[in-house]
Amino acid sequence: MIRAAAGLAAAAWTSEPRGLAATATVSAPPIKAVAFDAFPIFDPRPVFALADAMFPRAGLSDEWRTRQFEYTWLRVASQHYADFWQVTEDALVFAANTLNLTLSADNRAALMNAYLRLKTWPDVGPALESLQKSGVRLALLSNFTETMLAANIKSAGLDGIFEQVLSTDQRATYKPDPRAYQLGPDALRLTREEILFAPFAGWDAAGAKLFGYPTYWVNRQKRPAEEMGVRPDAAGETLTDLVTFLTERPRAPR
Repeated sequence: MIRAAAGLAAAAWTSEPRGLAATATVSAPPIKAVAFDAFPIFDPRPVFALADAMFPRAGLSDEWRTRQFEYTWLRVASQHYADFWQVTEDALVFAANTLNLTLSADNRAALMNAYLRLKTWPDVGPALESLQKSGVRLALLSNFTETMLAANIKSAGLDGIFEQVLSTDQRATYKPDPRAYQLGPDALRLTREEILFAPFAGWDAAGAKLFGYPTYWVNRQKRPAEEMGVRPDAAGETLTDLVTFLTERPRAPR
């Protein structure tokens, strides 16, 4: 059983899970909320499996997802914003063109609509239930549009789980722009130090830590940390690992 939120609060982050050194913060404020990126919650693998089934051995899924996030960063840097749905579709078209694939209107629609029917990873339900019982507040903070988030929450059966569902579209930007991360403190009315951020990608873990969030990297892909001069406070491969992290930290001296 997770300690009540006040108990989670005072954890000293001194472990080094999965080789990532954690920052010693014995006087850190209580962790009162966990803000999740979408992908530690929603499993995107069926989308890419569909792409690879449509075009076997073409490499469409890898080209698509790489360009998808490159376009978010390019949009922010160039100050020519388009929302994540548009960016995702643009990236799909570019990937198909790069690989000389003929993408029919039906294939294009099927691949895009797959992003509205995501399910959760197997460990998500029990982990969120444990966090809820502990009294920790739960939020989503994602590049997904509000429509994408709402559709996937419904598809995954997570209605009513998250106190706040935050899309970076509200700020017309993307993570790792600090304006995107600031959505969490603004909506939850907490300091950034009181919100544990749980990203999927290494670049998001680095961005969140640079912003000032306590950061637990849900490293489902078993990737190395980014070389950005910071490390997440801890990392694991599942939300079960995140729950254990919050449960087992020793209490800070009073």
